[in-house]
Amino acid sequence: MRKIKPPSPQFLTTVCLSLIMLSVQSWADAVSGTNGSIEITPLIHSSVQLEYDGFVVQVDPWAVIDISHAKTADLILVTDSPGHHLDANAIANLSDSNTSVVIAQNGLSQLPNAVVAKNGELLIVSGVTVEAVAAYDIILGAPEHPKGDANGYVLSLGGKKFFFAGVTECVDEVKALEDIDVAFLPMNIPLGRMTPEAAADCAKALEPDVVYTYHYDQDWVRRLGNPDFAGSTLPGGLSVPETLNAFEGELSGTGIEFRRSNWYPN
Repeated sequence: MRKIKPPSPQFLTTVCLSLIMLSVQSWADAVSGTNGSIEITPLIHSSVQLEYDGFVVQVDPWAVIDISHAKTADLILVTDSPGHHLDANAIANLSDSNTSVVIAQNGLSQLPNAVVAKNGELLIVSGVTVEAVAAYDIILGAPEHPKGDANGYVLSLGGKKFFFAGVTECVDEVKALEDIDVAFLPMNIPLGRMTPEAAADCAKALEPDVVYTYHYDQDWVRRLGNPDFAGSTLPGGLSVPETLNAFEGELSGTGIEFRRSNWYPN
């Protein structure tokens, strides 16, 4: 019987890399738009990049990690004024002379030349429609997010409606939104706001085709300033991964696709 020589390590490495590349290409994070795919790239915490037909949108760009792979934006949306939402350096690095920047009123002192969108205001910016949606607390207490201070946004792009909630509970203004295709919802906000059940109830009210949770690991952010921070306790004693499982479980049978993404690199 003829012996078959086993493949070399170099050959196996090449095959494995090819399979990985095929897997990545097959699972590209996207939804279908009118003229092709709308690519969705979660970056960090609440920072998201969309790209459609050569048009790039950045939401809450934050350069706490290397974002050199992020693309120069035609439109930047900023939901709130803290640095992990409004990073002036990241905004400058992802802007050119044609970039439009939309902010909430609370960011005007940091970006005096940006377009201010008030809660409920409908704008056409860089040729696309943007609606500013109220983002605020129901459960009161620090850290506070008062009504009228910050924004969520509904962005119409490529025949789809994307909702970036910012930091909010599922307030009446959010529940009133219609025809949302892709929703980004915060979870695990301190003081028991937007628990997995509450975030899932919000997703059920919106009925998007696809939902992402973001802004859900507050301890990761706190450790940037204090690496020795021991961590906080989430309602029910859950870990962050367990909250993602709980959120997914709450959506079981709804037909809403929950997409997990790695918003927090090691």
